Amino acid sequence: MDIRLSSAAGRWVILTTVLGSSMALLDSTVVNVALPHIGDDLHAQLGALQWIVNAYTVTLAGLILLGGSLGDRYGRRNIFVLGVVWFALGSLLCGLAPNAAVLITARALQGIGGALLTPGSLAIIQASFHPDDRSRGVGIWSGLGGVGAAVGPFIGGWLVDGPGWRWVFLINLPLAAICVPVALRHVPESRDPEHHGRFDVGGAALGAAALALVTYALIGRAWWAGAAGIAVGAVFVLVEKRRADPMLPLTIFSSRQFTTVNLVTLCVYAAFGGFFFLATLQLQVVAGYSALEAGTALLPTTVLMLLFSARSGQLADKIGPRIPLTVGPLLCATGMLLMTRVGQGASYVADVLPALLVQGAGMVTLVAPLTSTVLSSVDTGKAGLASGVNNAAARAAGLIAVAALPLLAGMGPEVYRSAPQFDHAFDKAMPMCAGVLVVGAVVAFLTVRSAAPAAAGAQPVREAECKVNCGVAAPPLEPVGEAAADPADEVAEKRDTPPPAPPAQGRL
Repeated sequence: MDIRLSSAAGRWVILTTVLGSSMALLDSTVVNVALPHIGDDLHAQLGALQWIVNAYTVTLAGLILLGGSLGDRYGRRNIFVLGVVWFALGSLLCGLAPNAAVLITARALQGIGGALLTPGSLAIIQASFHPDDRSRGVGIWSGLGGVGAAVGPFIGGWLVDGPGWRWVFLINLPLAAICVPVALRHVPESRDPEHHGRFDVGGAALGAAALALVTYALIGRAWWAGAAGIAVGAVFVLVEKRRADPMLPLTIFSSRQFTTVNLVTLCVYAAFGGFFFLATLQLQVVAGYSALEAGTALLPTTVLMLLFSARSGQLADKIGPRIPLTVGPLLCATGMLLMTRVGQGASYVADVLPALLVQGAGMVTLVAPLTSTVLSSVDTGKAGLASGVNNAAARAAGLIAVAALPLLAGMGPEVYRSAPQFDHAFDKAMPMCAGVLVVGAVVAFLTVRSAAPAAAGAQPVREAECKVNCGVAAPPLEPVGEAAADPADEVAEKRDTPPPAPPAQGRL
């Protein structure tokens, strides 16, 4: 397609992709704020709150690569719309959930919808717009998404303190009601004509099952589940190694730089996942903040990311990724240690804000260079796969952290109902998060090359993309350069085979 951004059709495409991605974005920023209220209303223990977060992440992380492949084969708009509808139905079930078990099940269904719609936003832009307008289109999409990330805590806190926590999920319904008809009427369909139509459903199921079993082992203290999860994970590796067209071609890890940077990703996003899960509880349970106050209290990190991530990426291009990937985690670790000063009667200006500013500075320093290094460590034809793998690794790391940290900190089932007990456990958990970040910094210092040459044709993460995609939840799903790679090339690389020559009429 060659839609121009200035046309009415181009504006409809932007509106559709922003609405769809905003559903998942708002969900990720507001659910943590609602957890204490959900627990009180549904009489849920801490383990249930962990599953409310992790059930979504398990299915999203396990199926997100499969979701992108389905879009290539059956149409990116079709799968995107299916994902939006699925996500909305899951949100409705979340909003109506009579107990924690139903809510957890609904969150898992939401994750399936997220895995279908999330890869589609950027893919639709890349496939629909004229090559000259793609970068600007992503910039507008990213800027509007950044605004959504900034206002998310306000919206979430207001909904929880006002109409109630159920509206954190029900707010997705009007967004979907607008998005679906607009997409069907105004977004052109696109697919990869070279896609063979075979999908690694077994690999996706095994990956999700392994994550679910390990998560269950950590939350439920069921060590048999941990052993089963490790066994299923080993089977997943064997299956992916032997398949002709695996969801995760293991040969991508032949790049030492790619492998080591993903190890850094695991450390960084594990710490982030554990921190943001516990920090919102600490501010409400211990410091006495309302949901709105707790959501907005964490806003400085988002603002710093929006303002300075692109400049951080440019600096890393000049000096290499080694220093940012070493210094950034250490700054984040310092910020998390400073959060131990936040207790009952804590002052926001004197106690909370300094910690968040230091942590935000660390996030600015490391996140954009981390993503750029992942993308530049493989050939350009594998950049989409590399970005997807890195995204899944980040989500899996956060999932394991949310499951493991309360166990390691000695948090009991009712700990979040007692301010002194939760404060004590939080003070034990923050040094653990900081320690994981220090490990990540050491790995980066010892293994990341100071000035790694970009793989042939690789593109750095662009400024507009960093403003929203280089965020807390996970790195971006797809790289965006001056011209998108041919979809047939991307699919061929996912099958780990040489890409075919581009069609005579040029690139999409």
